[in-house]
Amino acid sequence: MKYTSLICLLCLLLMAVTCRKSDKVAAQMAGKVWLHSFEEDEDGLWVYRPNTYDFPPSRGRTGFSLEPGGVFKRYEVAPTDGLKEEEGQWEQLEKDLVQIRMAQGSTPPVEYNMQIVQLDEDLLKVRRIE
Repeated sequence: MKYTSLICLLCLLLMAVTCRKSDKVAAQMAGKVWLHSFEEDEDGLWVYRPNTYDFPPSRGRTGFSLEPGGVFKRYEVAPTDGLKEEEGQWEQLEKDLVQIRMAQGSTPPVEYNMQIVQLDEDLLKVRRIE
């Protein structure tokens, strides 16, 4: 019985540590608008930078943001060259895996996973998994 309690305590501790690592990844991504830096894409990786980054000139950039409560906002280039916002949901499945579900009526309606390959303060590299 003494060892069972110790094992349960260790399991809880391990789960808490694992959750904190995942929360750190979500916290780094959340609260920022990430714009596609398509000039830097390579080998199936999509590169994103915060909207405060000094991008080279472009006719428009797509992007997204992760917001509290699981709200996902996708930004597409609008016909007037501005940004068109579409809303969906996000959920962190693993430390480096985020699931995206777009709302019905979005163009196109999609559900996919983003594998986080690299995440720094001003750089995000992801692989999209259909």
